Amino acid sequence: MFDYHIHSNFSADCSTPMEKTIESAINKGLKEICFTEHVDFDYPDPTISFELDLNQYEKKLKEMKQNYGESISIKKGVEIGVEPHLLSRYEELIAANRFDFIICSMHTSEQKDLHSGSFFAGKTVEEAYQLYYEELLDCITHFQDYNVLGHIDLVKRYTEQKSKLDFHDLLEQIFKRIIADGKGIELNTSGFRYGLNSGMPSTDILKLYKECGGEIITLGSDSHMETTVAYGFRDALELLQSIGFSNIATYSDQKPTFHAIEEMFQ
Repeated sequence: MFDYHIHSNFSADCSTPMEKTIESAINKGLKEICFTEHVDFDYPDPTISFELDLNQYEKKLKEMKQNYGESISIKKGVEIGVEPHLLSRYEELIAANRFDFIICSMHTSEQKDLHSGSFFAGKTVEEAYQLYYEELLDCITHFQDYNVLGHIDLVKRYTEQKSKLDFHDLLEQIFKRIIADGKGIELNTSGFRYGLNSGMPSTDILKLYKECGGEIITLGSDSHMETTVAYGFRDALELLQSIGFSNIATYSDQKPTFHAIEEMFQ
């Protein structure tokens, strides 16, 4: 198996050293992992800074590959938090650095963070979802320096009351755009850890992506602790297979390689 959404203490919201996560992945029999450390420029919460020390990150990854490379493949990734006014800064970041894999996520909307609830203030849950997906569509229309969209329905994690609408019309526009651009999505299993009844995205959105012709999909735990590496992966793979997906993607130098899901059960 392959875990393609993992954080270490190079991410501002994580304190777990790489060594612990890597050793956990090896013990769980993973063949390859990708660290996807946070970069969220201009994050609206002043109590936390999602800046990444890229020089030290590169140095640490090199050390980890030397120490553990015979047991597991370790890839260099990044998770960028896009906002419409920051796209040129992310283009510069990607142009100046070499990554194996880039997750394009949206952790804010209207320059307000999701986790504190400020984005949702004064809006119905439907209005919030609408604005979130419209902003995501705007971002991916004007920005292509990424490989997959991360936890595309993250907005649901921060609303106690779920929307009664499905927003499949906007998601279909998003999917048609990213598929034409050669991009994919991830199935992020952290939703189950956060008390949701599904991963992110939910099953209906995964089915919509498949119906739109989507084939590129990665699997990630969004782990911030060594104990949650590859969390829920067997159930996730069974779900993907039931929907009609045959392969999981991994990346090297931002080029995908496809691995048969069937072989992961052997």
